[in-house]
Amino acid sequence: MIKAFLSLGSNVGDRHKFLSRAIRYINVGIGHIIDLSGVYETEAWGFDTEEKFLNMAVEIMTDYSPAEMLQKCHEIETKLGRERSDNEGYVSRPIDVDILLYANEIIDTPELTIPHKHLHERRFVLEPLSEISPDYVHPVLKLTIKELLKQCTDDKDVNQLGAIFYDS
Repeated sequence: MIKAFLSLGSNVGDRHKFLSRAIRYINVGIGHIIDLSGVYETEAWGFDTEEKFLNMAVEIMTDYSPAEMLQKCHEIETKLGRERSDNEGYVSRPIDVDILLYANEIIDTPELTIPHKHLHERRFVLEPLSEISPDYVHPVLKLTIKELLKQCTDDKDVNQLGAIFYDS
């Protein structure tokens, strides 16, 4: 089994429900959940919208390869109503499931980049990830998540709301 970290985000509809359902689908379809961060309400990153995001981080143990995990993340997003297009860019969405880290692997293909290429630039990712794994070392930057958070220059609002509850 391999340790991996995912980031979840939602800014459309019942955001808590979408996060809760995504967690359940991850636990059943991708890997055993080890830890969950609290839920953070955040401003959008990379585009303008009035709707704030709910974001969180999830630590799992999985038997799937990174490519298989990516496919399963996309299946979860589709199941929860996300519609993708080839030139989507950043848009509002019911759910977003991103692979942040997969063990200490470094992958850079057109389909998948691990560690996530913007992980170190986004407080909405670093805050929840630091909550559950502050001492995890980024395999490329060789800094802990806690250190990356201290160095992060992202000034968007990130406010912790509390825990989320889900049926395992």
